[in-house]
Amino acid sequence: TDRKKLHTAPVGQVFRLRPFHVLVATGGGYAGYRKYEDYKLEQLEKRGIEVPVKLASEWEVALYKSVPTRLLSRAWGRLNQVELPTWLRKPVYSLYIWTFGVNMKEAAVEDLHHYRNLSEFFRRKLKPQARPVCGVHSVISPSDGKILNFGQVKNCEVEQVKGVTYSLESFLGPRVSTEELHFSQGEFSGNSFQQQLVTKEGNELYHCVIYLAPGDYHCFHSPTDWTVSHRRHFPGSLMSVNPGVARWIKELFCHNERVVLTGDWKHGFFSLTAVGATNVGSIRIYFDQDLHTNSPSYSKGSYNDFSFISNNNKEGIPMRKGEHLGEFNLGSTIVLIFEAPKDFKFNLKAGQKIRFGEALGSL
Repeated sequence: TDRKKLHTAPVGQVFRLRPFHVLVATGGGYAGYRKYEDYKLEQLEKRGIEVPVKLASEWEVALYKSVPTRLLSRAWGRLNQVELPTWLRKPVYSLYIWTFGVNMKEAAVEDLHHYRNLSEFFRRKLKPQARPVCGVHSVISPSDGKILNFGQVKNCEVEQVKGVTYSLESFLGPRVSTEELHFSQGEFSGNSFQQQLVTKEGNELYHCVIYLAPGDYHCFHSPTDWTVSHRRHFPGSLMSVNPGVARWIKELFCHNERVVLTGDWKHGFFSLTAVGATNVGSIRIYFDQDLHTNSPSYSKGSYNDFSFISNNNKEGIPMRKGEHLGEFNLGSTIVLIFEAPKDFKFNLKAGQKIRFGEALGSL
């Protein structure tokens, strides 16, 4: 009689499964499973075993998209900006260096205590002599990374990895009007989107895809002497862009957030696209203060344009080969699409590691 009665609520009132919880749990678990599959594929590739292409179905892509990667990326960005106590910096950064194979001997500041937070460490600068810029070849690598694919663009399709393509028009968006570019469209252009980008007779359209791993140098530079006339920002998903996922999801780069810079070089059309990824929602272009990526909300399939040609600046933004252009907050992907004469040759092999300043190709 002295015992107190224990009142309990029904289980359903204590814990209610909401759709958001189910999506996060299911999507997160599936993303973990895909990471394990990617690891197995990487091991097979290291052993020289060719891996057959197996594309994701629509429901698998939808399930992956259900993971709130944009929210997680913004949270990761805020975490990266938290100042670490001096005594904690070396253990945290040393773990990162060991995990991703970072070469700190190339860093302008090797002392790990100098970097107040993870964001500063990710965006560390290199010693001037660490990345000599090739002066012989006309196009250099804009960043450190791994060459996923390169070659001529054919039938308005571009390969993100061998055997997996995406639409050139979906990736770049509708063609920029010739009034916004300070070169006029050539009389030899045809009706297809690919032909509209080629401004000179005898030229072809080429592409090159470079994947930046988390341990790579995170700044990117101008790959050649060119003039940037236009910027197009596509808000979108922030799925992983590592080679395993790029092999699995068709048109991955068209799903993800990206910043497309277009303009011209001595041979005609030239573009550089910075593609965002999980934990890399922040893409910064140094000369573009109006660009804001990974905003909390956006309209699906939307994009916004900005022209660098104005009454006061009729030429656009001139960039010199090797000049600082922008940065990621972690690793991601750079895609170059440009026109050049038919005798342009790439000095590359698919899958090779490359560093900023090394040659991509030349005439």
